[in-house]
Amino acid sequence: MQAGNENELVFWNKNQLCIGLDEAGRGPIAGPVVVAGVVLPINFSYDGIYDSKKISEKKRKELYKVIIENALDYVICIVDRSEIDKGNIYQVVKKAMKDCVLTSSINMSGVLTDAMPMDIDGKEVISLIKGDQKSISIAAASILAKVTRDQIMEIYDEIYPGYEFKKHKGYYTKLHKECIEKNGPCPIHRTTFEPIKSMLQPTLF
Repeated sequence: MQAGNENELVFWNKNQLCIGLDEAGRGPIAGPVVVAGVVLPINFSYDGIYDSKKISEKKRKELYKVIIENALDYVICIVDRSEIDKGNIYQVVKKAMKDCVLTSSINMSGVLTDAMPMDIDGKEVISLIKGDQKSISIAAASILAKVTRDQIMEIYDEIYPGYEFKKHKGYYTKLHKECIEKNGPCPIHRTTFEPIKSMLQPTLF
């Protein structure tokens, strides 16, 4: 199983490079969002690089090493909880994706995103629905973002042991709900996301 490369070929066939962008952590109510960008060599192929949500944790970690060893460049942007709460999560992710492109040391012609339209001067941007299944560059970025975020949430699990972050990674699961009900919100909970937002609002008498 491997994500496609038809959109990469738009650039590769002209001997041009492109960057794939994806994020992990837009939906959780705790922790950061992580955005990654990956520039792969022209005509790069590797079996198993696919949507990070569709492969096992063990496989993701293996592919993480393959990707960073073979990529011409990769950029990882971590946006913490406080920055997320200052703005709209969609716009936060969009800005981080642009930052990945502008931070890269590679002069690429194309930008491939997972359903995130944007304008970047001098770049052709292709926004793909389910891009992490259709583009090997986006799939590679999804793996870097997912593995990085999971590692961060495992660290938070040790810092805040009452919340089981290692198990649910900040998503609002039944277990997470029970932890919040028992302990209340902690510093990495997103204060603009429900149910945290309502829990933190002052009671009106």
